[in-house]
Order: sequence, then C-alpha cells, then structure tokens
Amino acid sequence: MGKSLKLILASALCMLVSTACGENSKKETGVNEQTTTNKETAMAKDGKVLVVFFSHAGDNYSVGNIEVGNTKIVADYITELTGADQFEIVTHKYDGMAYNPLIKLAQEEARKGELPEYEGDIDLSQYDTVFIGGPVWWGTYPQVMFTFFKKHAADLKGKTVIPFTTHEGSGLASCVEDVKEAFPGANVTKGFSIYGHEVRTGKAKVEKWIKGLGF
Repeated sequence: MGKSLKLILASALCMLVSTACGENSKKETGVNEQTTTNKETAMAKDGKVLVVFFSHAGDNYSVGNIEVGNTKIVADYITELTGADQFEIVTHKYDGMAYNPLIKLAQEEARKGELPEYEGDIDLSQYDTVFIGGPVWWGTYPQVMFTFFKKHAADLKGKTVIPFTTHEGSGLASCVEDVKEAFPGANVTKGFSIYGHEVRTGKAKVEKWIKGLGF
C-alpha cells in the first residue's frame, strides 16, 4: 500500500473517532443538563412556603358575626394543601366593631393612607414562595397590610408572591397591582379570589387553584 493511501486512511479513521467522541460528549452533556434542570425544578417545588394574611373576625358582611375570619379559613386551606407556614397580620384596632362603623373607618384609613401597627413580625428570607391574602376593603387590601408591605418591601426580591382575596363582589379589585407595586423585585403571579360566604364550603375551589399552581 502506498504511503499516500496510508495517510488518507489514517486521516479518515481519526475523523470517524473524533466524530463519535463528539456525539457521545453531546449526549452526555444533554443528560447532565436535563438532570440539573430537574433538580432545580425539584428544589423550587420543595422550597419553603409562607402564607401572610389579615383576616377579620366579628361582624362581617353576608356571613354575620363570625369567630374565624373568612381569609383565615382560606389561609388554613393553603397550609393544609401546601404545608406552608403562616404569619397572621394582627391588629386589635377593629375588635368589636359593627360592620358599618368598620367600613367607614376603613374608608377613612384608605383616604388618608394610614398605616396601622400590627403585632409581631417574621423573617421572610427563609421562604421561596409567599401567599398574601386578605379581604377587599374599598378596592384593595386593608391598610394594616400595607404597613407590612412597606416594612418588607425589599424582602421579597426574587421570590414568588401569590395574592388572594376574600370578598363579596369585588373579586381581586386592585390587590394584585398593589402587591406588584409594593414588591417590585418579586415575581407576582395572577391572583385568586373567593366569596367570603363560600369559604366554609369552598375548599374544593381552593384546592383546584392550588393544584393549578403546581403544588
């Protein structure tokens, strides 16, 4: 066999080996990348979840005098379905108030932009997903929730925030937009709303929503 022919055959063999190695490398890389993606997805789903909410017991429209507020019931459903921790925004400013005086006070607070104090606090750094819920008073959440928002405005950067409301006809009102404005660095999803008079028999609706979020 001539020297030139041997060189040609050797070159061809090297090209075949190189191509095979390259294909194997791509396949191996593909598997590794897919594994990493799956791990990241699993980590996101396994991240810690929190429900932050305000709920008003006592005299409520449509349901009368209740011992457990409508939003508290929804928060409990979320905790049961996701394993979330809870932080309830508590103020005693509205304790014992009849419905009509309460809504007048809520309107005045909203008009003045008041920020009522609440009890206790929580470290949000350990949570990846935060549900935020409350009743709709005059087109948005109660003002005491905005006290919490202002205090923690920078603490939800990069986290998933999921708004929800209880209401008697207002739906989500401007709550989602207000949460987006309060936490500009967060990933705020579209919200969920449920009638206050439905919550005691409406667990299935909450469960359907939660499953739709991937929990």
